[in-house]
Amino acid sequence: MQSAQHRGYMLWGHAILQQKDILHPERYAASGTITKDNKVIEASGVLGEFDTGEEAELAGIQWARAWVDSFD
Repeated sequence: MQSAQHRGYMLWGHAILQQKDILHPERYAASGTITKDNKVIEASGVLGEFDTGEEAELAGIQWARAWVDSFD
């Protein structure tokens, strides 16, 4: 999990390991969460699948940053 601060919010990017079949390579589902003052403000659903956990986490943070920019 990665985090970042943006406009007074904490942004969290999550990577969830997805392995649908042992014959296929591992993939990571991305999601994001936004908190402020230790309260959850918004959370995404699955944003897509990525080859690495880091890519998935970054996608979650990007989603959260875009959400804050459009609603704050």
